[in-house]
Amino acid sequence: MLRYGIVILVAVATVINYIDRGALGFLWPEISQDLGLTELDYAIILNVFTFAYAFGQSLFGKIFDWIGTRLGFVLSIVVWSAATMLHAAAAGLTSFAVFRALLGVSEAGNWPGATKANAEWFPINERALAQGIFNSGAAIGGIVSAPIIGLLFVWLGSWQATFVAIGALGFLWLVPWLIVYKSGPDAHPWISEKEREYILTGQRNVETNEVADYAPDTGEILSRKESWGVIMASFFLDPIWWLFVGWLPIYLYKTYGFGVEEIAVYAWIPYVGAMFGAWFGGLLAGNRIKAGWTVNRTRKTVIGLGGLIMLGSLLATTQASTPLVAVLMMAVILFGFQTAVGNIQTLPSDFYSGKSVGTLAGFAGTAAKLAVVMLNFLIPVITVNSYAPAFIVGAGLAIMTVLSVLVLCPEIKPLKPTQTKTA
Repeated sequence: MLRYGIVILVAVATVINYIDRGALGFLWPEISQDLGLTELDYAIILNVFTFAYAFGQSLFGKIFDWIGTRLGFVLSIVVWSAATMLHAAAAGLTSFAVFRALLGVSEAGNWPGATKANAEWFPINERALAQGIFNSGAAIGGIVSAPIIGLLFVWLGSWQATFVAIGALGFLWLVPWLIVYKSGPDAHPWISEKEREYILTGQRNVETNEVADYAPDTGEILSRKESWGVIMASFFLDPIWWLFVGWLPIYLYKTYGFGVEEIAVYAWIPYVGAMFGAWFGGLLAGNRIKAGWTVNRTRKTVIGLGGLIMLGSLLATTQASTPLVAVLMMAVILFGFQTAVGNIQTLPSDFYSGKSVGTLAGFAGTAAKLAVVMLNFLIPVITVNSYAPAFIVGAGLAIMTVLSVLVLCPEIKPLKPTQTKTA
């Protein structure tokens, strides 16, 4: 079961990723008072991070396809951990923006890297579950980051020391990663022959008995409508997640006057729903494929279910009357999000071979983060009196996510070249 050890390590990296990125929002009440920064400054810093994150998705998608999963993760996590520590030296808007940009570029590698590791180490019927385990790392990171950052802040006494402490976590993660991840399953010295055979033979599509061995170049990837189905689904879906990752602490601060300690009490609750949604979406997809459903039917059904859950709960959140009701409804929203997103993130490996999976995942991630940038500019404008307009926008995004897959991905199965090339 070496493959599950690999995906658990990637999930732990994702927990660290979310602790590092979440620190700014949780510590912002202290930072803003200390340095005289405003909510507009926060939006600027957040968008600098998101722009860099968008660029980093495509950059690291290519890097992982070039240098492989093992070294790709080393490069990504070393840089983002160092960038987190550098936040302690920030003295104003400019320095925060610079360090945040470095953090954004490097943290972006976690997602195409995870998708590529999933494609290499898991058979098709387990990929959604593996992606769910990985995505639960984001949810667990959301759950634990608030109390961890809050406790570290109280214990260490300053936001600067808190950034240094959480930045050190990534360097500790490198030790087990370099020991365990020696190569892919085809050549790893620790894997049993039974598990190796299970993984490699299970990478064939169950209804066509085909393995995704089509590895087109960038131009050809972008010429296929199925690729655009993945890209557009990510574009519409990701802002829903970042509505809470980027703005939940500010929502609690602005709407209810919460400080760091009070934010820490409430802000973890939505991510519990996300954690269970990640597991649910993966288990449901695996169950349906084992029951004889096609990959096409399974992916579209689970993605549609997640979209429906998000739609209803986003609309319901507009009527939340207390902070507890609000965060409980947000837990349902993120449950639906994670139900859908794990299956969307497996689509690159459903269509293409491992040599192109990271590239398409990176393009999808870039599109997703550009959408988040748009949302971040929009939020301060539409939430002057209430956050209800933001939740209504999220409901529309949930609908467009599902339509992107249904319209642009008519059949989810390994793709073939559009024409035969001759010498």
